[in-house]
Amino acid sequence: MPYAAPCGPGLSLWRAGVTLGLRLALGLGCAAIPFWASANGPDNTPPVTVSGLDSREIRAQLTPRRYTTLAAEIGAKVNGLPVPESGRFKEGQTLIRFDCSLQQAQLNKAKAALSAAEKVWRANQRLTELKSIGKLEVDMSEAEVLKARAEVDGNQAIISKCRIDAPYAGRIAEQKIREQQYVQPGQALLEILDDSALELEFIVPSRWLAWVQPEQGFQVKIDETGRSYPAKVTRIAARVDPVSQSVMLTGIIDGTFNELISGMSGRVLMVPPEGR
Repeated sequence: MPYAAPCGPGLSLWRAGVTLGLRLALGLGCAAIPFWASANGPDNTPPVTVSGLDSREIRAQLTPRRYTTLAAEIGAKVNGLPVPESGRFKEGQTLIRFDCSLQQAQLNKAKAALSAAEKVWRANQRLTELKSIGKLEVDMSEAEVLKARAEVDGNQAIISKCRIDAPYAGRIAEQKIREQQYVQPGQALLEILDDSALELEFIVPSRWLAWVQPEQGFQVKIDETGRSYPAKVTRIAARVDPVSQSVMLTGIIDGTFNELISGMSGRVLMVPPEGR
């Protein structure tokens, strides 16, 4: 008869997973491999205590509040990249300039065609007052004016794509193109992020919902700096994972710390109240 060998909470998560896999493969059981089992942190500090029987280290990664990839909307040569990679920019600042000499020439041509169509239309309006021309000719000349205006509007819309301005203040995370490079419509150009507020996402046992609330403060110790920073809970996930009995929380660094950048990670220092 297969037996269930005891497995203490001191095993690391990796060792617990490997041991459990071997025992299941051999038809054995495991009496007490806790879901939240983990070793101590990299600085040998004890992990957050979840209960008297099991514990885990709650990890979180810093992510920007907003981030996106800017892409080309027209095919053109890159004339300038005013902000270098990793550089900061303000909202509305130009990030990319394209060579749009051909598009500008097409706009000038459309404007000239519009001017000619408007002159013909005005002349036909005077002629119709003298009953020297039929209404059909007047209507056709008016349609030519509308068509020429549409051409001008379309070319002006293209010209507006000849530079890309920052949708918000932030930093350039990655430049995917270089000056004098020809780009195609839809090609990714820049990855930008808004690091004015750094968020944290981490998973906790669902039973913590009995005491965790939005705006609740906690500390997070960042591995890269070795320091602890104040943070607060901003959002609680809309549902609990029934398999792992866990829920995701979103927090935010409470304050401005210039040494913190997106991608850093650390340990969440959040201890349940006594008796929880």
